[in-house]
Amino acid sequence: MIRLHHVPLARSFRVLWLMEEMGLDYELRYHSIREGTMRSPEFRALSPAGRVPVLEHHGAVWFESGAIVQLLCESYPQAGLMPPPESPERARWLEMLHYAETMGSILENLNLNLVFLRPPARPSVPVVKLLKARLGASLAGLEARLEGDHLLPTGFSAADIMVGYGFELARYYVDLEDWPRLAAYWQRLRARPAHVRARARDGEQDIYARDFYPVPEEG
Repeated sequence: MIRLHHVPLARSFRVLWLMEEMGLDYELRYHSIREGTMRSPEFRALSPAGRVPVLEHHGAVWFESGAIVQLLCESYPQAGLMPPPESPERARWLEMLHYAETMGSILENLNLNLVFLRPPARPSVPVVKLLKARLGASLAGLEARLEGDHLLPTGFSAADIMVGYGFELARYYVDLEDWPRLAAYWQRLRARPAHVRARARDGEQDIYARDFYPVPEEG
């Protein structure tokens, strides 16, 4: 039995997409950030921080998206989504796997400031400007390293899933067309059949109420 605890458009989408690429049979257990379903004692017993993803995998319980992605790649090496330890691409794969969370931490802070901060509190304009600049710098750094169609010279891997998910959120804060190679790369990822299937199972997101969040006005 494989069961993914999932919030639509949250980091658990990485695991959902990966399992579709692998052709695994799994069950989805949906949760909501706004309804507080992840604060229950039962869920906290699975996830110490009360967050998704959590993957119940044949009797084991795994949390943290990067760890789950690596564990799944190691459990199903026949999927070919991770270079073997002796491969010269192994270091690059691991770097990109974790670079995804460099972007993720910035996006999470933008979410906190522009999406989840409730009135009468107001987001700090200098903080939002700084976060958007950092997001742009992380995207520019990725654009400079993207030489082919995917992050690894040998082609698509789970690192593309980890990084590609970040574009799903970044588009709410920046115009990805400012980085044309990344914009084209994102469109290639979104066209993958497994990504299309994962989006169909993702569910209706209730995180973002707008299509784009500009820097708030002063005052």
